[in-house]
Amino acid sequence: MTVEQIYTGCLAQGAYYITSNGEAAFIDPLRETQPYIDRLEKDGVKLKYIFETHFHADFVSGHLDLSKKTNAPIVYGPTAKPEFEAIVAEDNQIFELGNVKIKVLHTPGHTMESSCFLLIGENGKETALFSGDTLFLGDVGRPDLAQKAANMTQEELAGLLYESLYNKILPLPDDVTVYPAHGAGSACGKNMMKETVDTLGNQKKMNYALNQPTKEAFIKAVTDGLLPPPAYFGMNVAMNKKGYDSFDEVLTQGMKPLTAEEFETVAKATGALILDTRSDKDFAKGFIPQSINIGLSGDFAPWVGALIVDVKQPILLVTDNGKEEETVTRLSRVGFDNVLGHLTGSFEAWKNAGKVTDTVNRITPEQFASEVKIGESKIIDVRKENEYAAEHIGEAYSKPLAYINDWIKDINPQEHFYLHCAGGYRSMMSASILQARGYRNFTEVEGGFNAIAKTNVPKTDYVCQSKVLG
Repeated sequence: MTVEQIYTGCLAQGAYYITSNGEAAFIDPLRETQPYIDRLEKDGVKLKYIFETHFHADFVSGHLDLSKKTNAPIVYGPTAKPEFEAIVAEDNQIFELGNVKIKVLHTPGHTMESSCFLLIGENGKETALFSGDTLFLGDVGRPDLAQKAANMTQEELAGLLYESLYNKILPLPDDVTVYPAHGAGSACGKNMMKETVDTLGNQKKMNYALNQPTKEAFIKAVTDGLLPPPAYFGMNVAMNKKGYDSFDEVLTQGMKPLTAEEFETVAKATGALILDTRSDKDFAKGFIPQSINIGLSGDFAPWVGALIVDVKQPILLVTDNGKEEETVTRLSRVGFDNVLGHLTGSFEAWKNAGKVTDTVNRITPEQFASEVKIGESKIIDVRKENEYAAEHIGEAYSKPLAYINDWIKDINPQEHFYLHCAGGYRSMMSASILQARGYRNFTEVEGGFNAIAKTNVPKTDYVCQSKVLG
């Protein structure tokens, strides 16, 4: 028997590959299936099952494509109602895989169909728990995503989650290995550890949610401090439940090369959003007017989902040469399938064709330090609230990038302001959105707060509520 975690850092997502005696199973696979099929062929095993812990909100699973290509059935836990052929298992149902068994544990709370899969080894010993979004390392699944579908409040869902955890998970042996669906950085939880594998025994000791004295205390603890979920979550749930276009078709369309002339024609005809995935440094020097910059080198897919919002939005790509396929793939993981093509030759081709270009007014942290006037200059910090609270420039406003679609309307286009994040990645995203919507009276600071902190600009951890976006 082998168990392998296939972890994707930019999504903070863990898929799992289990083999035993010539048979295999995948749990929560990603959208692109060819790597999985290649692995099955390499190992000489037959895919018997595709297990889904729930209808995922933060990514589009590869269950449908993988099932069509291998004929392996898709398995959900009780109460799931997929709009395609699948096995909806009963609670405690056993699935045999080679010489091992996988037991379904229905654990509602994060969603109503959420289930964990318990691996029982050849010797009959309970070995590993694939906990989905029910149990994370250091945290548990947020109980606010399924309120509408379940017709329940987040407190009622949290109560179900408590029963699932305390009655079905905590009684398991301490030496059971916990394999969660997500780790630190995922929006599916609020307090996740950076580690991606742990023992249940250790989680019983240090996970705050597993150490609450009462059910009421648990409900309060897990619902406190939840940030609004990204807007694309509901659309991803629908795709995972109802179905989606084949990834092969999505990739073929997105890989369509377009000359500068063709790119411009398609953009005008379709109203497509121009997504530039180059680095913030390259983008600052020049880009196609109205482009939105979300760098491929960072948490690309989650930021696309948070900022673009509508997964059906037509998109045209400007990428570094050779990064086209990776970009289309990572977009598809969060359901952005409507990529119409990419600019062949990248931005240089656009510039060489004599097309109109734009730039961002970016200055060095040293320039910023020499010209900013604390108390007079307006400074916008687009980092997360907790980053701002830890330390920030005196008198800076906290306006996190994740909420830019809300706070952008409060900007006075006649009043100049400085814009920064931690290192330049998020502030350039903000700058591109601002300029695309007609705001140009600002200066973005290269290197962000990390670089500014090395200058003599005054810093503080004092939080004035009037400076914080509510």
